[in-house]
Amino acid sequence: MRPAPTTPSTALPEPTAARWWTFGHVWLVLAGPLLVVVASVITMYIAYTGVDPVVDENYYQKGLALSPAVQSRDHSEPAHAPASLSAPPVKP
Repeated sequence: MRPAPTTPSTALPEPTAARWWTFGHVWLVLAGPLLVVVASVITMYIAYTGVDPVVDENYYQKGLALSPAVQSRDHSEPAHAPASLSAPPVKP
């Protein structure tokens, strides 16, 4: 005897593979690199919009103007270290 032909209504459907974006682990793996890219774009935006001013061109002359004040301060300090910073005496 011949087997009865299967009709589409009685045939089992072929299993379909799930799409890659339906798995949560894929998004967990992709979240790290995507977060780094977003953070780097934000950092680059902050760096370009908040540029620090250039150092004054006369910085050396301004430093020399402070020199007398620094020298007078240095002469007023004692030549040895303060007692709190000195090493404890060594016992023989």
